Amino acid sequence: MENAEFLMRLRDVEAKTALRKSKIYQMVKDGDFPPPIALTTKSKAWLGSEVSLWVRDKITASRGEVA
Repeated sequence: MENAEFLMRLRDVEAKTALRKSKIYQMVKDGDFPPPIALTTKSKAWLGSEVSLWVRDKITASRGEVA
């Protein structure tokens, strides 16, 4: 069975994380958010699984739950 990985464009990442473009790129630079992959020389996207994991980790940390 093929891996069900999917790609997310910036607008989708903003919607899923409730963060804006500038904050996302600052967090990528700081190593606090998964980096995008290059689709073309001018187009980038994020792996959906990495963004989803980041969101789950933030929820867990916020609620004081053990992963």
